[in-house]
This record gives sequence, structure tokens and C-alpha cells, in this order.
Amino acid sequence: MSLNYEILDCTIRDGGYLNNWHFDKKMVREVYRALSKAGIDIVEIGFRGTEKYFKRDVYGPWRFTDIGDLRDVVQGINGAKVAIMGDFGKLDTDDITDDYREYVSMVRIAVHKDGTFDAIRQLEKIQKKGFLVSLQAMGITSYTQKEIAELVAFLKGSSIDYVYVADSYGSILPDQMRSLIEPFQELKHIKVGFHPHNGLQMAFANTLEAIKCGIDIVDSTIYGMGRGAGNLPTEVLLSYLQLSTTDKYNVIPVLHAIDRFFLNIATDEPWGYQLPYMLSGIFQCHPYYPKTLVDYREYSMEDIWNALEVIRKINPVGFSKGILNDIIKSGMIGSTKHKMATPSEPEKTEIPERKLDGKVPYMDRHKGREFLILANGPTLKEYRPRIEAFIKKHNPVILGANYLSGFFTPHYHAFNNKKRFTDYIDTVAKDSVLMIGENIPEEMVREYTPRPYETLYFNDTLDDFGIADGIIQSNCRTISVLLMGIAIVMGAERIFAVGLDGYIGTDDRGGFHFYDEKVEPEERGLIIERHRYNQLFLEQIDAYLIHHGKEGIHILTPTGYRAFYKGIENYL
Repeated sequence: MSLNYEILDCTIRDGGYLNNWHFDKKMVREVYRALSKAGIDIVEIGFRGTEKYFKRDVYGPWRFTDIGDLRDVVQGINGAKVAIMGDFGKLDTDDITDDYREYVSMVRIAVHKDGTFDAIRQLEKIQKKGFLVSLQAMGITSYTQKEIAELVAFLKGSSIDYVYVADSYGSILPDQMRSLIEPFQELKHIKVGFHPHNGLQMAFANTLEAIKCGIDIVDSTIYGMGRGAGNLPTEVLLSYLQLSTTDKYNVIPVLHAIDRFFLNIATDEPWGYQLPYMLSGIFQCHPYYPKTLVDYREYSMEDIWNALEVIRKINPVGFSKGILNDIIKSGMIGSTKHKMATPSEPEKTEIPERKLDGKVPYMDRHKGREFLILANGPTLKEYRPRIEAFIKKHNPVILGANYLSGFFTPHYHAFNNKKRFTDYIDTVAKDSVLMIGENIPEEMVREYTPRPYETLYFNDTLDDFGIADGIIQSNCRTISVLLMGIAIVMGAERIFAVGLDGYIGTDDRGGFHFYDEKVEPEERGLIIERHRYNQLFLEQIDAYLIHHGKEGIHILTPTGYRAFYKGIENYL
């Protein structure tokens, strides 16, 4: 196997996505020393950016890679060349000042295909300052053959030093490598690189194939550290080369670094194979699409698969929360039938036919009664004795959802989430009436239970909360909040809720549920979004009740939705 290629380790830069680049300076120096002793050709120390684009109170030093920090890391070590990277649109040419030349050999810019030509022009300006420059063409699988040909044609007139084929979503298979690399090998004056990700566990196999194809430079990270499924592990490539081809490399210093630093980091900030990143690789889309859908914990794998098929057809650049929200709001996922969208055709959704003859069966069934909603926050368990006392005193109609652990036997036990239905249907008491959202198809229900059930009727609409002929109009998918609407349809005079703790201000109770449901770590933004959506619908339901001459919502246990907190002691 030819050894006419370089290895670039980008651990501190790419691995920094996991901890916002909060690496200890001493550790970075020791990593640089170990990689240099191992024979690595280039070490990418970090990103370059400024306060103009990134806040120092959020990001660690290697998101900025100031010259002073860089000097402290590399000075006195006769080691590998040093590279730094910038995100196109978040790096000004002036951020790469002349004093960086003392320590930095290469500047790389990562760019999506919509900014490629402008990124090349910026690299050419940086090159004139005396640096080697490299283009990181992210998401290469999203390029059409025409777009690759146009990029190659443009590069024929450029002076940049390197261009990278970047498998940003970990979706490339070994038999695809040659067809992706060969067009760029027409560029005799530009070296061609490969940046693998491990979504389909193909990073090492793809790298070996890239080397066979005559690649000039390959990327890796120590212990495979990187966002999501991670990258090609530097030590795997080094071990292979050391044992099979050459004495140029020595993996032992890298193994020492793993033992000294990375085993602990992996415990605190885990990475590696995970289902969302496998799906990202399969559908060649940004990993945030499947990760967000999985983190919502509202959709079956079939729903997520269907949504990703749509996203793959749209072929968006990077991640767009707007596109994902549009797919969710369209009703395409959660329905039993749908037609796939194309980039030029809006989503067409077929809603399952309702088994509804006349009015909603439970409309006004308990007119004038008080209702109690059992949500699943930790306070449901904490306040159990007082909740039991409240039930004994007020004799409400009880609506519960998901897992109740046998603490209470509600009159109605509801599900509107396919995952929680399949997980917890067996826990429903025989004396409770089973209610199931119409988005869960009957064939799925019958696969898990033979018992009779009533259908929850609602329209998933972007309009404000309302009720039309007993059918709830709402985009709210949180079952405990939706049950307040069901209580109104059933004729509630007053509505109380317990265990509706919210997603903010509950950490001191150890989680979002009283039971041990294993939830993957979620981004804080997603948690806040859920809380705010529930807040919005609670406000709308409260206003609806007051408009119709009723009391507003009463949440009786401690809650993040403080406007509705009444305190259970007031009703005992």
C-alpha cells in the first residue's frame, strides 16, 4: 500500500463539538506532543473565530485558538505541522493575522455547497499571507454530479493546496469512494483529502479504500472523538499501518494519551455509535434531523423513517429546524397513510378516516363534574398521599396517561404517543377505560392489546386551541395537556392537574418523570422549546375556560408553569 499520503489529526477541533472546546491547555499540549511522537503529519489544534461570531462565556479557548494559547501549546516541541480551521461565514480573513505564521502551517475552511466558491476565494486570500490552505467540502453526498463537476472546473483555476471530500453524515460506503474521489484527482495541482465520519461504522473501511484510490491526506481523531458517531480513530489507523506496512508510525504515544485523558472524557461526554447517527448515514442528511425526532420521544421508528425519506428528497443544505417543523406540522408523521413530498411539490397528507358517526361519543358525558389530570412529573409520586386525599374529598373524574405505576386507577387511561403506548399499554388497570389518539392506527393497537378502547379525536392544527363539534383543534402533542381539552369536551366544570411539573425547574427532582424512563440526553434548547409549547397551550386552554364562564386551570403540585399553580393544600 502506498504511503504517499499524510495523516491529519483533528481531535481538538472536531472533538470540541462535544465539550464546546473546553480542553485544558496542558492536555492539548500533551496531545500535540503524543501525536507528534506517533508520526502524525499535521495536527489541527482548533477552530479560529472571534467574539464577533462566538461568545467566550459559552465556548472554550479552542473555538478561538488565540495566538497566545497556540504558542503555549506548541512552543518547544519539535513536532507535527499545525492546522487551524474556520467555518465559512464565521471567519474573517483578517482573523488570520501574520503572527500565526510562526506556528500555523495550514488553514482549512469548512463550507456547505451553497458557499463553496466564495470560500475558495477567501482561502486564496489567506494563502497569499503565507499559509497552506484547504477546502473542506462538507456533505459531499449531497452534491449532484453536475455540482461536483462545476466545483472541479472552478478549482482548475484556483491556487489552493488541498480539497477535501468530507463524509459529514457518515453515509458513504467503500464501493462509492472511487467515484467520489476520482473527479477531484483531475486537479493535478491540488491535493485531495478524505474526512470520514462513522455513522455507518465505515470510517476505517472507507479510509483504506481512499488510500487505495490514491488519496493525498486523511483525517482522524484520537479515540474517534467527535460529534455523534465520531470519526476515524487515529489509533486504529496507526495500529494498522504500524503492524502491516511501515515503521514510520508509533501508536504507543497515542494509546498513552487515550489512557491518560480520553477514557475519562468519553465517560463525561460520550460519543460513538448511536441510532440517530446511523439513520443520518442511511438518509445522507444532517444528524440533527434524526436526533431531534428521536429526542422528541413522540414518534415511532416508522414515523421517523418516513420523515427522513422526505428530508432526503428535499436534500437541504445543513440542518433547518423550519423544514423539520413543516414536516411535523403537515401531519405526515403520525398518520397511517401519507404521500411522499418532492422538492418541487408540497406535502400532501391523507388523514386516516375517522370512525365517527355523529358527535364525539364522550361529549358532555360528565357534564358539571370536576376533573383531575394525572401527569407524570416527579411530584405525582411525591404528593401521592395528598393527591389521594384530594380524590377522596372531591371525587373527580380522573384522566391519566402513559405510565402511572399503579399509584392511581384513573377512570380513563390515555395514550397519544406510539412509543409510550407500546411500552406501557400492559400497565393499564382493567377498571380504566382505555383512550387512544387517532394517530395510533388500529392495527398497531390490536397488535398489543385486545381490549376495547375509545378514540381521542383532535385536529393537529396550527391554529389556537379550540373545540369544534367535540373535536379538539390543537397542535399540542403532550398528552397531559391534551387531556385538559378532553375534559372540556366531556363537560368539566373545573379542571385540576397534578404531576404537571414542566420541563424547566424540575432538575432538582432528578428528571422529568417520576419513573425511570431512560431518556437520551437532550439539548437544552429542545427542553426549553417543549416547555414553552406547553406553556402556550396551557394559556390558550385557560383562556378558553374563562371565556366560557369557567374557572381557569388549577395545577395542584409544584410546577414550572407557575401562573397556574394553586397548591393542593388549598383544596384539602
